[in-house]
Amino acid sequence: MNESLLQYFWNYKIFKSFDFKDTEGNVIEIMDFGEWNLDAGPDFLFAKIKTKNLCFVGNIELHLKSSDYLLHKHHLDKNFGNLILHAVYEHDRDIPHLVRNHIPTLELKSYIEPSVFEKYKILSSERTFIPCTPIFDKDKVPFQFAEHILLKKLEEKADVIAEYLKRYRNNYEAVLFHLLAYAFGLKVNAPIFLQTAQSVEYAVINKIRQNKTQLEALFYGISGWLNEPLDETMEIWKKEFDYLRVKFQLPDITITPKFLRLRPPNFPTIRFSQLASLYHRHQNLFSKLVKADDLGALYQVFEPISASEYWDNRYSFGKITAKEYPKILSKDFIHLILLNVVLPFKYAYYRDMQEDTPDKILSFYEKIPVEKNSIISEWKKMGLRINNALESQALLFHHKNSCSQKKCLNCGIGYHLLKT
Repeated sequence: MNESLLQYFWNYKIFKSFDFKDTEGNVIEIMDFGEWNLDAGPDFLFAKIKTKNLCFVGNIELHLKSSDYLLHKHHLDKNFGNLILHAVYEHDRDIPHLVRNHIPTLELKSYIEPSVFEKYKILSSERTFIPCTPIFDKDKVPFQFAEHILLKKLEEKADVIAEYLKRYRNNYEAVLFHLLAYAFGLKVNAPIFLQTAQSVEYAVINKIRQNKTQLEALFYGISGWLNEPLDETMEIWKKEFDYLRVKFQLPDITITPKFLRLRPPNFPTIRFSQLASLYHRHQNLFSKLVKADDLGALYQVFEPISASEYWDNRYSFGKITAKEYPKILSKDFIHLILLNVVLPFKYAYYRDMQEDTPDKILSFYEKIPVEKNSIISEWKKMGLRINNALESQALLFHHKNSCSQKKCLNCGIGYHLLKT
């Protein structure tokens, strides 16, 4: 038992009965358990109790032992002046200050089911996929759990985007470009692609986007890949990059992406070319994405995108492959971009403009298939039926921000598992 768990029980009323009596045998009716206070002061504010035929409104403090009241020196703290109840797990001594002020003490030990502690021990035990694996019950997942979690994720991303907008003076185009660059880099190269995008003023990107060769040359030049050209095309890229470096006074830096542990279609050479193609093809990309009112319109933006012809029979510079085919964006990659960039960006853009923004954005997620990754596979092993990206995105976010950090007392599923 710890104090946080005791507060959790009190907040969610996880008791086997509510026939409370104080340490002197007087009946206590909890008319309002109060509001959980996570700041300094009493644990629960604005509570209401009835005892000895009198009603009291004020605050409630919880402790593991009654003596903790003195240990924490609450009797000297004016913030505890409006206390109406001292609720403890174990009453080990009377507190003179509370007795003088006729503040009752409620011992909670006999009102808590022992089985709840066993469940909590499981949640706190050795790491499994999720802490509650041994007692997980798919039927205990709350109604609209996915919607609630995904909206929480969208709010967090919207706040991050808002910070970016402050930094870049509300230049939505620039922020979108940085976010897309990050996504095109995938997990291995995301920070490097973002750093590359941020190393050049977006105005430069906007000025040269009509020339795909120059866009590729810019990305490849910053990556340090054009110093020793291996073929004629690389010579052209080098010439263009040298021209751009002088014209726009580009910083003399090298930001080199990684190839290790990447499948060839995800090589940064290919992804940079596809990113260049995206910005070359769509001169008003930001407008198209935020105005798209259905999934089909978004697909039309990304489906035609492919790396330049140079990469039809290559993955690396100067190395020709046996097979030749256009390096288009796969459907899975398009979905990744939509889920992690486009839809959060649309949410951030419209959330303060239209009341139905959450419903509209969630409907996009509902129409996108479930992602394929190890975390989703583990959730399926737990017996969950995952129908679409709305549910899979919510579960991914929940696993990262709650399960992996063992925040079971802040989890809707954990609440239902502990309560029943």
